[in-house]
Amino acid sequence: MTLLKITKSGRKKSTLIKAVVANSAGEIFELEGYAAVGMAGSLRRPLTLDQTINMPYGGELMLLPDRRPVVFNMETGLLETLKVNPYIPGEQIYPVAAFNSPGYVTMYAGAYSEDKEAGYLPLFSYGAVGWHKDKFRSAVIRVDRERRQDLRLMKTEDVAVGIHKMQKEMPDNRLRKHLEKCALKYGCPAAKNFFLGRYEAPLPTSGHCNARCLGCLSFQKSGKISISQERIAFQPTSAEIAEVALQHIRKVNKSVVSFGQGCEGDPLLAADVIAPAIAKIRSVTSRGTINMNTNGSRPDTLKRLFDAGLDSIRISLNSIRRECYDIYFQPKGYDFNDVIKSIDIAISRKKFVAINYLNSPGFTDTPQELDALIAFIRQHRINMIQWRNLNFDPLRYWSIMESVAQHGKPVGMQKVLYRIQKLFPDVKYGYFNPPKEKFK
Repeated sequence: MTLLKITKSGRKKSTLIKAVVANSAGEIFELEGYAAVGMAGSLRRPLTLDQTINMPYGGELMLLPDRRPVVFNMETGLLETLKVNPYIPGEQIYPVAAFNSPGYVTMYAGAYSEDKEAGYLPLFSYGAVGWHKDKFRSAVIRVDRERRQDLRLMKTEDVAVGIHKMQKEMPDNRLRKHLEKCALKYGCPAAKNFFLGRYEAPLPTSGHCNARCLGCLSFQKSGKISISQERIAFQPTSAEIAEVALQHIRKVNKSVVSFGQGCEGDPLLAADVIAPAIAKIRSVTSRGTINMNTNGSRPDTLKRLFDAGLDSIRISLNSIRRECYDIYFQPKGYDFNDVIKSIDIAISRKKFVAINYLNSPGFTDTPQELDALIAFIRQHRINMIQWRNLNFDPLRYWSIMESVAQHGKPVGMQKVLYRIQKLFPDVKYGYFNPPKEKFK
């Protein structure tokens, strides 16, 4: 995976947007006479202006190694897989995809074919991207307008100032020190927000997990996929957790503090330190929202945390169908019924319940997945869907899902979003965990 330098070539007015590719030097350029193509499962579709928007700030462009771009020849009206640049004989070219900014749902993945020796792509989402009137365009739709992770508001020098202040205020707190590494080494927006004193602060706690998610960011046993960040190597004490959380709650209006981050396992496995930490926070203040991002695998443990003062949960799902859930999450010591039970317990306790819906066009927008999601919401009246682009190799993901369940022709992510919103207007759409002031 390569972050790219940008070059330009020409312009052409059309309802179709131009294909962009990269050469071996990592330079992006448009291909005259060829349109960008998006893919969703077996679908390959030329992209038009009305299917795309100007690429949002903060997105990144990526070269896909060991793969070939699929483009639409505007002269012949046919799809083509290009191995070399049609205008420079012998020059190898590669597909380009967009890793889009938070708050935007990918409508199509970038279209490509794999070489025989191709390995797994790293853990990003791979949105379709093209070029029109000197701007890159992405096939996305916006679901959250909050600027919680807008990189323009997260200047490195400001983060450094915040780190220095927290070092003075919590010199011996190991969790604070861990968040420094998250902010500086991995560029974690949640950790940056803690040091900037804004929105939501992370409280990573658990070094263990009872799932083996295909797209786990911090643990990959096979070695075929690189992890995005190291998992926390120690368990903070209840006092350390409470200290970090209270620092954030005291300083930030409508603050959120969250267990369950990309640099940890599942927080339900660390409930013995989390429950007293929550109780400590609530013994000091009723301000702030205490949230947990979890797989929902231990409903009885979740009850303890609600009793201690947990305000909201976000439960991760890639699918409502058990077979598709199981092959992605690979649960160890729990099953899908436990996840549903946790959701129902939270609803019965009148807690705010969101699902972290890991969507992938070509799978999420199939009729079977849409029908399953509709049936689920009818039976379990959740408060929110956080539409998150699945960070996983799209071709491999579709193949894995096809191996366990049948899927029809995708209807399109935009239709999925519209249908759910029309049927369930009270279900919030978004990307971020809301503060309790916005629960209703």
